[in-house]
Amino acid sequence: MGAAYFYHLTRRPLEAALPALLERALAQGWRVAVRGTDRARLEWLDEKLWLAPEDGFLPHGLCGGRHDAAQPVLLTDRPDLPNGAVCVMSVDGAEIAPDELARLERACVLFDGNDTAALARAREQWRALTAAGASAQYWSEESGRWEKKAER
Repeated sequence: MGAAYFYHLTRRPLEAALPALLERALAQGWRVAVRGTDRARLEWLDEKLWLAPEDGFLPHGLCGGRHDAAQPVLLTDRPDLPNGAVCVMSVDGAEIAPDELARLERACVLFDGNDTAALARAREQWRALTAAGASAQYWSEESGRWEKKAER
């Protein structure tokens, strides 16, 4: 079973934090699915990712194209992983089920620390995944850099 990493965004918005996490995952040789809950929000995020990073290129695509299977990073609102992702990054409360985590290398749950509903959803996901036996880590950027605050 893969590990679940929870990223508590308190200093930067999703569109600023996500590119660095995606680059780390790609450096591991992983294909990634960024799973959201709203197609319009994913389209917005797709546009933001094309603009970052300024000194590099983040290869990605929006699900529904004819090259989904070839995308190293695929933004999707679907439960399947057409690009063969071994890492799923959940944004905006998208579901990662314990049985899915069993087939992954890593699941990342990114949540907005200024949104009480997002905090509650992340806590639900933490409880569900750890109750199923997954190892989990909680990371905060409160100090200005990512620090591991808890592990289970």
